[in-house]
Parts: sequence; C-alpha cells; structure tokens
Amino acid sequence: MDAKIELQNYKKTLDKKLVEYFARKHREMREVGPSGKDAVKSIRDLVLAGGKRVRAGFMYWGYRAARPPRLGEASGREIEKIVEASMSIELTHIFLLIHDDVIDRDDFRHGVSTIHKKYERLAKRFYKKTEPKHFGNSMAIVVGDMAAAFGNDIIFNSRFAPARIQRALSKLQEIVTSTVSGEILDVMLEAKGKATEKEILEVHRNKTAKYTVEGPLHLGALLAGANKKQLDILSGYAIPVGIAFQIQDDILGAFGNEKKLGKPVCSDLREGKQTLLVVKALKFGSRSDRKNIQKLLGNKDVTEEEIELFRNIVRKTGSLAYSRELANKYVEQGKRAIEKSNCPEVVKEFLAGIADYIVNREV
Repeated sequence: MDAKIELQNYKKTLDKKLVEYFARKHREMREVGPSGKDAVKSIRDLVLAGGKRVRAGFMYWGYRAARPPRLGEASGREIEKIVEASMSIELTHIFLLIHDDVIDRDDFRHGVSTIHKKYERLAKRFYKKTEPKHFGNSMAIVVGDMAAAFGNDIIFNSRFAPARIQRALSKLQEIVTSTVSGEILDVMLEAKGKATEKEILEVHRNKTAKYTVEGPLHLGALLAGANKKQLDILSGYAIPVGIAFQIQDDILGAFGNEKKLGKPVCSDLREGKQTLLVVKALKFGSRSDRKNIQKLLGNKDVTEEEIELFRNIVRKTGSLAYSRELANKYVEQGKRAIEKSNCPEVVKEFLAGIADYIVNREV
C-alpha cells in the first residue's frame, strides 16, 4: 500500500462531500442575509483552497482500526457514513486556522487571502468609519466561530448511534481544549522570547499531536464503538508521530518552497516564534550566531539574505540535523507501537506508511 496515494484518494472523495455540504449550507442560510451567506462562502473557499485532509484521513482509519473484525470489510454505506462524519474535523481545523492566522498575522493560507485580510480589504473599500484591521480581526473571530459550529453539527447529525455521537462530540471538545492549551503556551513563549526544548515539545504534544493525529484517530474509533484499550493503542502511535509531524512542519516552514507551502517561507522567524530549530541553534551556536538569531527573530522586514543567514546558522550549528533525527526517532517510536498492536493489518500498513510520509514530506 502507498499511504500517500491512499490519502490523496481519500481527499478526492472527501472534497466532493465538502462541495455538496457547502452548497446545502448556502441554501439553508438563505434567511440570514447576504453577510451570513458570504461568511459561509469564505469558509468554503478556504477549506477547498488546499490541505491534504490528513486529519479527516486519520478519522477514517481510526474508524477502521476499531471496527470489529467479525463485520469484515466495511460496506459502501458504512464508508459513506464515516466519510461524511470526517468533514467535522476539517471544519474544526478551519475554525482553529482562521483564529491562528489572526494570532500569527498571516496574509495567506493555501495561496488565498486569510479571512481577516479579506475583510480588512472590504472595510477599506466600503466601511470608511471603521478601523480596517480591527474589522478584519473581528470578522475572522466570528467567521471562525461559525466554522466551529459547523464542525460540531456534522458529528451531531451523523448517521451513527446516539451514544457514539455523544462520545465523539465530547472528544471533539477535548481536542479543541488541548489545541487551545498548546496555542496559549506557544503565544506566551513567543512573548517571552525564549523557550526550552521541553516547552517546545509540550506545545507540539498539545497543539499538534493531540489535534492532528490522536484526536482524529480517536474520533473515528469512537464512532466505531472503541473501548479504552483500543484508544490507548492509537495514542501510543499518535502522540510521537504527531510531534514528528510538527517538527517536520517547522523544518518545512524554514527551508520549504513558498509556492508549495501556500504561505510565506520563514513566517515563524518573522513572527518571532520559538521553534526547535531556533532553540537548538541558540544552544549550539556561537556568540555571533546567537546575536544574529536574536536580531532576526521577530523582524517583520527580514530580507532574503537574512533568511539565508538564518538557514546557514541552523545548518552549521547542527540544529537542523538534530531536529530531523528527533523527528525520525519519534516516527519509529510510533510505528513500533502500532506494529505490535492487534489492529487490522491494513490499518497497520496505512499508519506506518503515513508516518514515513509525514517525516519525509516536502509540503
């Protein structure tokens, strides 16, 4: 099995469902007026602009991991039910991203304008009495809240037993709480201007591992009727793989291709974000290296030459090699956990393959 191709195929299936969902939502919101309908359109455009649907994919495979073997292969109806339900994590994801883009002051997401920038431009054209930036941020907050409601509503109306829906909805709130806790620490570390490796990994655990890997796997498993033992097995895989995912994400953010990323390269550097790359470069670097990093960290007008200087410091101090090695270590830990489990072989194969893809991906 090629896990990457499996994920790409799932994305195609899910995107068709998302197009149908937003068309239906647009019709349902006929009575709320043009501004509410435009908010739905803004969410739709952002969701469909890009994204690998990793979280939705994990939700589907979590369902398959916990489905009783005696039922055999899932029927077309069963697959359709979990595909529809997995839209929920994508809407929750967009809700969190819309708010995160305000925090990070990003102008683009997946190559299109972020919600706050879209409404900021709108204010400049039509609402001359308001402060455009504040208007944009305010609209992003409420549009993000709308996406969050959609995410909950999808699970609430999914075609599963009420008890399973209740457990899944409770898990979704737990996912958001963990993610927000990680975001709080992330924002505080950025404000403080320094962090330890332990603090960075705590952010990765709550903001990424529990949100991107463990949470979606658990959601799918709960809709299949999973017990605590099954959830614990998935956690043993998900937490280390999720941490590796974020380490690799930070590497791509510094060394990736801007066109592929869909957002400015080195945006973490401009925002003054404390990443593992920064923390280890400061630890391993010379006095001159540390001085240069501190000068560049949080500089909104960093030049291409300065970005290359930062990259060179990260390379020569061994920070890049350290981060890659740590990501690989976490991936191997996660793969060992799932390989020795009693999950169906096809599930093991996908989860091991997607773990390798996560740590080796270029976007």
